[in-house]
Amino acid sequence: MTRVGVIGLGMMGNTHLDVYAKRDDVEVVAISDLLPDRLSGETVVGGNVEGQAQGGFDINRPGLKKYDEGKKLIKDKSIELVDICMPTHLHVEYARRALKAGKHVLVEKPVGRTYKNAKKLVDAAEKSDRTIMCAMCIRFWPAYDYLKQTVDSGKYGKVLAATFRRVTSHPSGDFYANGDECGGALLDLHIHDTDFVHYLFGLPESVYSRGYSKHTNCVDHVVTYYEYPDVPLVVAEGGWALAEGFGFNMAYTVNFENATLVFDLGAPDPLVLIEQGGQPQPVEVSDKMGYEIEIDYLLNCLANGAKPEKVTVESAAHTVAICDAEAKSVERGRPVKVKV
Repeated sequence: MTRVGVIGLGMMGNTHLDVYAKRDDVEVVAISDLLPDRLSGETVVGGNVEGQAQGGFDINRPGLKKYDEGKKLIKDKSIELVDICMPTHLHVEYARRALKAGKHVLVEKPVGRTYKNAKKLVDAAEKSDRTIMCAMCIRFWPAYDYLKQTVDSGKYGKVLAATFRRVTSHPSGDFYANGDECGGALLDLHIHDTDFVHYLFGLPESVYSRGYSKHTNCVDHVVTYYEYPDVPLVVAEGGWALAEGFGFNMAYTVNFENATLVFDLGAPDPLVLIEQGGQPQPVEVSDKMGYEIEIDYLLNCLANGAKPEKVTVESAAHTVAICDAEAKSVERGRPVKVKV
């Protein structure tokens, strides 16, 4: 039985609590949030994707410890795993504190507000014997995991083009209005596709991004071309600048030498494969969400005494470095090399 403490009861904190509530090998012993109405359950933050933050965890369960400040939760000796779902600019500080306190750590994405910031956590993780993972959920999302397996297998030849899209209207809340804290849509939303591009193809040599600000002082809508020596075209669009009421869409189209694979979250058949000369065929994958699979993966690592390999802290930090380069490219209006 792994004893967990969750810091931050926003959208992702509640989503993680839902996942833990389904398991019989986990006990959430403590939660933390600075807002009293969240701790009491009077206010419950929902999600922007169907299935997120459904309220499956009893926040007023007898015996559950509640802390206003996450630092108090980290000091709780009964906790083995600290799950950090706080605002982005606090991730590194609290994850380092948890490691120093001898806790295992799951920290929400992005691992840091900047690469320079994230590198501090990489250094701390290297010095710790505790297990730490960044919650890069798209690496675990079934339709994206299928794409990763297909690319790696070489079954349909080389990738000729890969395009990704993740767009929505602006989420409510002070955090999402503060670019200094959230990093705009580029760092908070688009980072999922940047990370998956990184996961598929490695670090790009450079990025060329165009975008604009609308709701924050950072980039709220971006289109990026990622330059690789062996993949002709890799592009991702992300943003939360669409009109209120648009909803949420995530999608990809990947063209191989001998097939095309298409995913669209809102389509009747979300994942479709078209082999050269054939008809579109739906592909069946698990209907589990990436959040559930990533937490299962981490808990299995803890049970087996293994370090997470699918998402290392260094890899998550390198994704932030790519996002830093994208923001610079938008600002400068030219390609920017990715440096780590």
